Amino acid sequence: MGRKPIDPDSTRSGFMTLLLLGLASCALAYTIISILFRLGSNPSVFRSQSLELQEVGSRLTLDRENGECCRGIENLELWGAAVNWGSDFKLNSSVECCKACKAKCTGGQGPCLCDTWVFCGNKEACGPKFGECWLKKQKDAMAPERQDVGNKVTWTSGLIFGNGEGIVGLETDHGTLRVKLNPDCAPHSVAYILELLALRHCAGCHFYRAEGRGNSWDAKGNHIKDASFEPPFALIQGTLEAYGMAFKRIPTEICPTIRRGAVAWVGSGPEFFISLANHQEWNKAYTVFGSVLPQDMEIAEKIAQLPTRSEIWRNINVSVLENPVTLSIQRIKTSHEDRS
Repeated sequence: MGRKPIDPDSTRSGFMTLLLLGLASCALAYTIISILFRLGSNPSVFRSQSLELQEVGSRLTLDRENGECCRGIENLELWGAAVNWGSDFKLNSSVECCKACKAKCTGGQGPCLCDTWVFCGNKEACGPKFGECWLKKQKDAMAPERQDVGNKVTWTSGLIFGNGEGIVGLETDHGTLRVKLNPDCAPHSVAYILELLALRHCAGCHFYRAEGRGNSWDAKGNHIKDASFEPPFALIQGTLEAYGMAFKRIPTEICPTIRRGAVAWVGSGPEFFISLANHQEWNKAYTVFGSVLPQDMEIAEKIAQLPTRSEIWRNINVSVLENPVTLSIQRIKTSHEDRS
């Protein structure tokens, strides 16, 4: 399995410790083999392993390709003020419950009337509560309140972010990349990002690889006719593993065609990438959990032009940043939050 050698900098001991612990784990060995299999046809991202209007375009692309996303997390009960009482509102599926919440989130500039749905869909375990769909409103949807979690919990819960909501900033010295999160398509991934946000630091998070569009993709991310699909691969790649926070592999979620601005995991994380181009050739292999706002892609392009050195990972030429770009995660306030 090809791995990028660890640089002898201040992060060396932290990474090496994690690596040694990981190699001692049979579970991680299984994960490595799985990732190797999945990425066999896509070596290009293989490593050592007003806002309301601005973010709509990238979001619609994901929905059009996969149908309307309506996914939640099983064995999780989210709390919040009731908008619809489940005891009086029963539906046939979690998807219907999710769509009922979305129906209350179609307004223009204000916050969603419903940002949380909770459904009981196991007939045997739920008993008389079977089919109950609770529509709720969080005090803060970016820090949702949990009532209960675990295998004994019979509820499935999900979040909904409206236009201009659910946006985090990846802050770097070169500017802040604002990312619209997609909890209805990738709920487990977004839950992890919200945990990082609550941690109030992302020490260890950074970009380490940067490759521009070269002569293969135009400024809109479209592949140029007859151009090569060889390096550079039009992406910036990094890790979102923070020191002091145990990382749990993220299950595969919605894997659409990679579009310009897509933010996706490499395998099951914590390594991730931001695509600078449309990559139909990658065959829907990566979980996409967010999209960079279109007007912020110039920052990603700027990072992709920083000085790099050539390395070979798994017989593929890649461009590694001479100086990794550290990043932190911050909350981006919406216009209605500013008014409150």
